Amino acid sequence: MIRILVAEHLPLVRRGLVASLDAEADLQVVADVGSGAEIVPAALAHEPDAAVIDLDLPGVDGLSAAARLHEKVPLCRALILSAQPNPGQVRRAFAVHALGFMSLDVDPDRLAEGLRMVASGRRAVDTDLAIAALQSAANPLTRRELDVLRIAAGGARSTEIADALYLSVGTVRNHLSRIMCKTGARNRIDAVRIASDSGWL
Repeated sequence: MIRILVAEHLPLVRRGLVASLDAEADLQVVADVGSGAEIVPAALAHEPDAAVIDLDLPGVDGLSAAARLHEKVPLCRALILSAQPNPGQVRRAFAVHALGFMSLDVDPDRLAEGLRMVASGRRAVDTDLAIAALQSAANPLTRRELDVLRIAAGGARSTEIADALYLSVGTVRNHLSRIMCKTGARNRIDAVRIASDSGWL
């Protein structure tokens, strides 16, 4: 019997996941939680073999929770579910040692099979997402440009970015101009979106 932890903040979706997984002869949901902060304590208490984790959990997001789970309960392997999956999310999930990544609208049978694979130490990823992640472009941004873009992502103005990074406003504007050139973005908001979707931020 494969023991499963479910982490999903929407009660109706969580109940659906629990019911679907419990209907499988070889899967048993031993814990279900509604936030990222609850995952490690629940895993320590119930010793699941695998955890299915919603990417968009409140407070501690799904990727941060998966990283903590790998650190504290390494024998519990994580499969991430995303409502709006993109190649950047796949790469970030693998960077925090998640073994699985699927869309939230995945077929229940495919999710169950994915959890079996993850519990046995194998990767389980939607084929189209895996191909897109492999084919997406390498990060063209320098470390300093990424620093500028991360602060810009929080809505900071050029003067605030300059203060935070001890740069002149002109230098910040030059960085932002190069970022938009390299990413093909129309503006800084578009650049943040492109960089985030590509997994560079």
